Amino acid sequence: MKLQHKFVEFIPEVLEDGILYISLTYCTAIHKCVCGCNNEVVTPFSPTDWKMTFDGETISLSPSIGNWNFTCQSHYFIRKSKIEFARIWSSDEINDGVKKDEKKKKSFFFKRKKKRK
Repeated sequence: MKLQHKFVEFIPEVLEDGILYISLTYCTAIHKCVCGCNNEVVTPFSPTDWKMTFDGETISLSPSIGNWNFTCQSHYFIRKSKIEFARIWSSDEINDGVKKDEKKKKSFFFKRKKKRK
């Protein structure tokens, strides 16, 4: 499955299937979940969240997208505008991943705060 991308300033109210909307102004991307559940997937760009690569033709997001709060719990990568499905994580893996993300954010913002003093 392939996603098209559109660079926009503002995210449209109605999202089209198969399109990754990217707002550099607001450092975020959004798309409909690729499993077809119609949930909106928001991927903010920051040192502790997702990173976007644009090679002039295709888009990649890193790390993977794990929709753990959705019923579908879909898990996939967006690499060179293509969807690569990944395995579904267990509840323990999801909980561990959430804890690692929280720890990474706390560490990052603590170091930033310390630098400003």
